[in-house]
Amino acid sequence: MNNKEVFDLVKLYFSTEFEIPEEKIIPSASLSDDLGLDSIDALDMSGMLEAELDIEVEVDDLKRIKTVQDVINYILKNKRIT
Repeated sequence: MNNKEVFDLVKLYFSTEFEIPEEKIIPSASLSDDLGLDSIDALDMSGMLEAELDIEVEVDDLKRIKTVQDVINYILKNKRIT
């Protein structure tokens, strides 16, 4: 997966799961301030990463994910190649 593919996946997930307008989902968007996500939403997101992408998310890592770009980078860094 490349950066654009991951961004498209994240955008689709946020717009579908959290009903966020796609135009608000940009790489620099803050998950909490710009998109209105809270800690429960972060747990839902980590569940998606684990289930859909086979990425194990550590709690300490989840605390460092603040923007859409952080989510993209985390996926790119931790995606297992199959």
